[in-house]
Amino acid sequence: MNERRHIRERVESLRKTLNYHNYRYYVLDAPEISDEQYDRLLEELRQLEHENPDLITSDSPTQRVGAAPVETFGVIEHRVPLLSLSNAFTADELRAWWKRTSDHLGTSEFATVCEPKIDGLAVALTYINGRLSTGATRGDGFRGEDITQNLRTVRSIPLSVSGGAPPRFEVRGEVYLPKSGFKKLNERRAAQGLPLFANPRNAASGSVRQLDPAITAERPLDIIVYGLGWAEGTSLPSTHWEMMKVLRSLGFKTNPLITLASSLEEAQRVYDRWVQQRDDWRFESDGMVVKVDSLRMQDELGSVGREPRWAIAFKFPAVQGTTKLKDIGINVGRTGSLNPYAILEPVQVGGVVISRAALHNEEDIHRKDIRIGDTVIIQRAGDVIPEIVGPVTSLRTGEEREFSMPMSCPVCGSDVQKPESEAVHRCTNAACPAQALERIKHFTGRDAMDIDGLGEKLCAALFSAELIKDVADIYYLTKQDLLKLDRMAEKSAANIISAIRSSKERPLSRLIFALGIPHVGQEYAELLARRYESIDSLAAASTEELASLHSIGPKIAESIVAFFGQSRNLEIMQKLRQAGVRLSRHRDAASPVKTQSLDGLTFVFTGKMERFSRPEAEARVRELGGRVTQDVSRRVSYLVMGDEPGSKASRARELGVSVIDEAEFLRLLGDG
Repeated sequence: MNERRHIRERVESLRKTLNYHNYRYYVLDAPEISDEQYDRLLEELRQLEHENPDLITSDSPTQRVGAAPVETFGVIEHRVPLLSLSNAFTADELRAWWKRTSDHLGTSEFATVCEPKIDGLAVALTYINGRLSTGATRGDGFRGEDITQNLRTVRSIPLSVSGGAPPRFEVRGEVYLPKSGFKKLNERRAAQGLPLFANPRNAASGSVRQLDPAITAERPLDIIVYGLGWAEGTSLPSTHWEMMKVLRSLGFKTNPLITLASSLEEAQRVYDRWVQQRDDWRFESDGMVVKVDSLRMQDELGSVGREPRWAIAFKFPAVQGTTKLKDIGINVGRTGSLNPYAILEPVQVGGVVISRAALHNEEDIHRKDIRIGDTVIIQRAGDVIPEIVGPVTSLRTGEEREFSMPMSCPVCGSDVQKPESEAVHRCTNAACPAQALERIKHFTGRDAMDIDGLGEKLCAALFSAELIKDVADIYYLTKQDLLKLDRMAEKSAANIISAIRSSKERPLSRLIFALGIPHVGQEYAELLARRYESIDSLAAASTEELASLHSIGPKIAESIVAFFGQSRNLEIMQKLRQAGVRLSRHRDAASPVKTQSLDGLTFVFTGKMERFSRPEAEARVRELGGRVTQDVSRRVSYLVMGDEPGSKASRARELGVSVIDEAEFLRLLGDG
């Protein structure tokens, strides 16, 4: 029984950790652990769920490809899911995949294609009648961000393709920043006094997700296409190898290093050769992708979970170095968690200077026997904050010190406790300034209330000046308050106040997530917003009622009830209400606005709207039974046109689709 409870707790802990790092990696472009460390955690969770299938839930990181797309851009649904790959870290693991594939096919005679796994951002490019129509990120594998305008600035992406292309098709590739371009970009940023990018992958990801395509155009991005997503109206080759030839003939840039391998031994030889050569490549790469060549066999193999059976990523050895562990510092998170981190003598590992490294918790530090003063092995695979593999014990002098978590909070001095069910220590003071500031930063973030201009530094400055003490205080700020801060211009202050005012209309799911309820991430917030009409009805829910909801469970239910059981949090809710922040699905939860039903109507949006962001407008349509699509066709009921519309408006008029402005859209909603 105890072992069973331990397994369940470990599964929950892994999910929480992986979801956090998904958010850092896919949403913030600011990862905190190496790819290899993340992959190991995911593999541990996958193995535990395989052995205990009753513990699998729909929200587990193993059941998804990545974090949900940020909602700054429009959303494009992938017609065929853009799946991620399973990983092999050793030759034995590659051999095991080869055997599974052979057993499933009933033959050991099949060819494979070996391709370098480029460290960039996966994108899907759709072409209609020979012209680039849309470009999207992977997102969660089913929906990605619409970054078409940014991708159009990447010169190696053809805006049109040569004759012989299918009338409608999608190609998939990796947008990346060449090593030389990365160096020049950082040199230019240094000359301008701007922060430097940590590595080419994050620079590429951040570049294609700029709101201003002109910024993207200034950066020397490149792309390598690695496959066909889908196609209509034409016959296609029977193998991936031949398909890549077709894509090259259409004008797409493919990797000249791709190699056919008819046996496991050939694939291993390619891998061994590439391990030696990868430092000379113009792009960063963290492994070799092995794909079954036959497209018929790929269809036969299909996928398991959210990963194709017909391909695997054979990861390159992680880059390592050694340095001195000078000290272990502590950060206090918004839930009071004490998060240790390593303070290192700066060392260059894989072309990046490292002075900080993540340390998960006290148990992990003791398990690895890491001591202050040790010479430690640092490992990274392209990430911002690397992993400490362990100490070099042979270099110990006897002066090294064992680490122990402080008994009092390093910020407020309050007692520190470690809950039995958790691996982390927590500050017991709910009013701890560090927690309050982190909650404010979280509240204003892009995936929460998305208050443009109110970033981490400004939040810290406002908090330090005692202009805000909690999240509700944000809505009582004035332009005069902001102008008290150093280097705050009048126009910037006015823009921030406007952004704060606009954020009052964020959907209920955003507000629930923004409140920072422990264990309630974006997906849970959306689930709760669908189930409960308002913050008041959620606050009144019992533990039993919440735990009965699909995938919520007792731990999250208890966390929600405990959150709303604190008088301080209820006071914040009241301050938000008085400030005019929407606390319900509708403006008045007791008397919802009577709106016209949108059942059977299909909408397309183009341009910028004043009242809503595009994702918020799309959410309102779906709430009222309508449908949202990205493509203009005769089946579309309305095209809603905001400021600076794209070509969709012209296309809609050509097809006779009703084109309406934001005011007419609001009248359809009943808000006009």
